[in-house]
Amino acid sequence: MPKTLAWVRNKALVGALGGIGLALQTGAVLAQASTMPDLVSRDRLRVCSDPANMPFSDKAGQGFENKIAEIVANELKRPLHYYWMPQGPGFIRNTLGADLCDVIIGYASGSGRVGHTNPYYASTYVLVTKKGGPLDGVNRLEDPRLKGRTLGVMAATPPVDHMLKLGLMTKAKIYDLLVDHRYFSPAKTAIKDVESGVTDAVILWGPIGGYYAKNASPPLTVTPLIEKTRPYFSFRISFGIRPGERDWKHQLNAVIRKRQKDINAVLKSYGVPLVPINSIAVEAPGRTAPATEDMQ
Repeated sequence: MPKTLAWVRNKALVGALGGIGLALQTGAVLAQASTMPDLVSRDRLRVCSDPANMPFSDKAGQGFENKIAEIVANELKRPLHYYWMPQGPGFIRNTLGADLCDVIIGYASGSGRVGHTNPYYASTYVLVTKKGGPLDGVNRLEDPRLKGRTLGVMAATPPVDHMLKLGLMTKAKIYDLLVDHRYFSPAKTAIKDVESGVTDAVILWGPIGGYYAKNASPPLTVTPLIEKTRPYFSFRISFGIRPGERDWKHQLNAVIRKRQKDINAVLKSYGVPLVPINSIAVEAPGRTAPATEDMQ
């Protein structure tokens, strides 16, 4: 019996020491992880971007995200360098994930497998119509004036489910979402369809609708859609970064705070309809982002 007790005590002691050793080892790993340097380039601003996705970005630097990237580079005193890749499946994995760049200038807060800075603007889906037409002033999908109308909408975007519930998809014209924008622009086609009368109106993500409506001839009316029911139509947009790069996040947040007025001026010049950032609830897990592409 005494021998058995000694054996038990021995095992308990070994187990305790093993537990302490494991705890120390785990603590060392965590400490190492918390002090590991991030992958961010120190000598240039490396931006992941789509080479043909106006009004957001293009290789000629004409998109509003290009202009915002210039503001960030200017503030950080670093030369601007792009890694170009069409957005779509694999975009995050093959850009940020492959350490080919350090920031995506526009990414919906709370979406995807990326880290996020503070949001630097918020926008909403809009209804684009002809000026002075019968749908002028419509700001809710529940408006009875939309019944029986031919409405354009991008496939798999947040308004689609709501339109289905309201019976607005019967005559709808649906435009492809996942395309290579180097060769085809569904948004341009959708705007031309409103101009020519193929559709009575089109529902687009605000930055897209605002830009193309402003550049139509004559300009079209852009009306932000009010969120009376779900799904949500407004989203906060931030810089997308690798998860865990806290120093980098703080640097970018500081740039946003200091240069917010300059960023807002760029957005307004491109016709981006802005809504107050604080008016939008924090994004819930699984909430559908504006582009809805599976960029993982």
